[in-house]
Parts: sequence; structure tokens; C-alpha cells
Amino acid sequence: MKTRRSVWLAMFLLVAVLLVFGSTRTGGPQTQQDRIDSLTAVLACPTCSGESVFVSRAVAAESIRAEVARQVSAGLRTDEQILSYIEQRFGGEVLLVPRATGVDALVWALPVAALVFSIFLLYSAFTKWRGNKPESPTSDDEQIVARALNTKTDEQ
Repeated sequence: MKTRRSVWLAMFLLVAVLLVFGSTRTGGPQTQQDRIDSLTAVLACPTCSGESVFVSRAVAAESIRAEVARQVSAGLRTDEQILSYIEQRFGGEVLLVPRATGVDALVWALPVAALVFSIFLLYSAFTKWRGNKPESPTSDDEQIVARALNTKTDEQ
């Protein structure tokens, strides 16, 4: 029983650590060009299929890239505020990657938590099955089998 509780505790601690690490990660780019590149890499080109603004050479992508560069150069908004501004201007489908805050963080955290929980359930089931080994037959069991075999041979 103690090992079972310690496994549960370890699982919950692992999930908690991963959630805290994922939700508090920071350390963005240092230069303005790095900020522009990182912001345009997570924005989808509104006219291209599956390309980021960073990669695309479409007119709409160039326009978004210029707006991001203007906002970064002005230095008045954070990266999140710039993304929100672009998202409001072009619609919610402009983000390639869900944000790592609020409800969007659940998009990342829930599959990881489900995977860890599933692995634990499998581990628990296999441990339980391994522990349910059949006992060796008793003399009563042997007598019942012998009688059953004798009755079967008498009927033939």
C-alpha cells in the first residue's frame, strides 16, 4: 500500500511541476529583431495555408510583419499585447500556437496530464494482475478433480 501511495504522490508532483514550469516559462528574446522574429513565427499568414508570417512573402504577411516591427520599435507594448492587437485586427485564427496562459494553457497541460494518468493506471493494473497469482492446489482441490475424472471415465 505504501508503494502505491508513493507512486500516486510522485505522479501528482510530476504533473504539478510540469504545469508550474509550463505556465511560468519566460526568457524571451533580447534584441528587437529577435522579438520581431519570435512574434511573427507564431502568427499565421492570413492568406497562406499553414505558413507563418515569419516565413511567408505574401502581401498580408509583409503588412503584419511591418506592424509588428513598428510596435516593437515603439516599445510601448509587451509581446502579449502585440499578439492581442494583431489577433483583434485579423481574427482569432491568426495564432499558430495557443497561448500558454489561461484556458489556452489547458490545451497543452491536459494531454500531458492524461498521458501521465494513463501510464499510472496501466502500471497499477499490471501490478495488480501480477499480484493475483493462483495459489497451489490443496488436497481438497485434488480430490474434487480426481472425482470429476473418475465420474467422466465411468460414464464412457
